[in-house]
Amino acid sequence: MDYVSALVPPVVMAALFIGVIRVIVKTQGGANKTKEDAAVDAAYARVEGTQPSPRTDG
Repeated sequence: MDYVSALVPPVVMAALFIGVIRVIVKTQGGANKTKEDAAVDAAYARVEGTQPSPRTDG
């Protein structure tokens, strides 16, 4: 019975990992894709707006 107690934790972790991956794959795209893309674009614009422009004078 020691082999059963040794195999249970990896099997449970594998099942949970598969569940997490399935949730991630299911939530990609769909109705929320446009909202998520807009949020990322806004974050990029905010970061680009706060960085100083590089100096070109020698």
